[in-house]
Amino acid sequence: MTSGISRRTLLVNGALVGGATFFGPWRHHHVYAQRKDKPILIGLTHDASGQFANSGQDEQRGTIMAIEEANARGGVLGRKLAYITADTETTPATGSRVAERMITRNEVAFLVGAIQSGVANAIGQVAQKYGCVYFNTNSSSPTESGKDCKRVKFVWDGSGANFALAAADNAVRTFGKRWQLLTNDYVWGHNTSKATRAIATRFGAQIIDEILVPVGTRDFSPILLKVQQAKPDVVAAAVGGDDFKVMRQEVVKLGLDQKPAWLNNQQDWPDVYGLGIEAVFGVFGTTWYHKLPLPGVTDLVRRYKQRWPETRIDVPGNVFYNGYMAMWELVRAIERAGSTNNIKVIKALEGHRMSARDRLQHHDAWIDPETHHVQQTVYLAGRNDKPTDQTDYFKILSWAEPGKVRDPESAKTCKLQSYENTPTYEQ
Repeated sequence: MTSGISRRTLLVNGALVGGATFFGPWRHHHVYAQRKDKPILIGLTHDASGQFANSGQDEQRGTIMAIEEANARGGVLGRKLAYITADTETTPATGSRVAERMITRNEVAFLVGAIQSGVANAIGQVAQKYGCVYFNTNSSSPTESGKDCKRVKFVWDGSGANFALAAADNAVRTFGKRWQLLTNDYVWGHNTSKATRAIATRFGAQIIDEILVPVGTRDFSPILLKVQQAKPDVVAAAVGGDDFKVMRQEVVKLGLDQKPAWLNNQQDWPDVYGLGIEAVFGVFGTTWYHKLPLPGVTDLVRRYKQRWPETRIDVPGNVFYNGYMAMWELVRAIERAGSTNNIKVIKALEGHRMSARDRLQHHDAWIDPETHHVQQTVYLAGRNDKPTDQTDYFKILSWAEPGKVRDPESAKTCKLQSYENTPTYEQ
């Protein structure tokens, strides 16, 4: 969608969601918001085109599956959940327009979804203007929970700083101190490399060079030639989306996957699935894997396969996981608040602790009240040399407790708006 939300997108679960002009603010809608026959409408702001289309659609599968499961359970506060979707096109300007329209025209109660950090920042600004609670499901720039944090925004994925904190010390000691940075030339790449530079340097690394990777790069040979010539001990890459898929294939083709050592900040499952295990190299971060030996993981994989039998991604990965878990936590927060009122929901989220069992991770997680960032288990992984089946790409090498990889810089730079300066919003 580029210029509006089609009428078809409003037809959800057999219910026609009203598209009347939204006049706000806010308390005017309070009585209507309590009506049991009005669904709680979720605006899903997932990319369907552009650099992160695959990941955007994967997180959408997660949010929709959680909505359907919640409705099968009876909804929340006696109301069903409904959703509308719109393509944010991996473009901040489109993300801003989509958020504005969903709030002012479609009367969504909440906004959920983001991959590209620039898009997430744009949506967050609109959401804060109206007071609409917004869940940034998969954007990982440290600025999302740092200087660009918002009182209404909650950030669910690990950040580039979290993954760097989990990996840098051991990488310096194991592979060496001469580091080269590969940086995708947009907000996530820049801020992730900035965090990596600071953290690695703290542990003794020397940054010998930083190469910018333009978004949309499809020929990495000039970049990889520079890597060959520089002979670094470690290449720390912050490259994402379709660019990362191409880069992986070219690194392997040129035989650079074994030396130098590669530290790929984060590996999103949609960016590697389908390339084959041979395309996996280096060490990388993730927040979840479908082969974790934990209670509930196998059952989630089973339900995913049953719900999405036709998708090319046969098993759920970290992007789906973040969307799915975030949507369920939104449902639980509404239940705890006993309301869809934004301030009550925000207070139900701030500081909330989530058990490892519920999150299918190794450690309990919590929502940092200072930054609204979910502090969670961070996994480091590499290529699996003993796969159990054709989906078993990763070998989990280690997992870090959330408190040990919490980014102290985000807390210094995040200045949440006060409750008094956040408009009341309720649908």
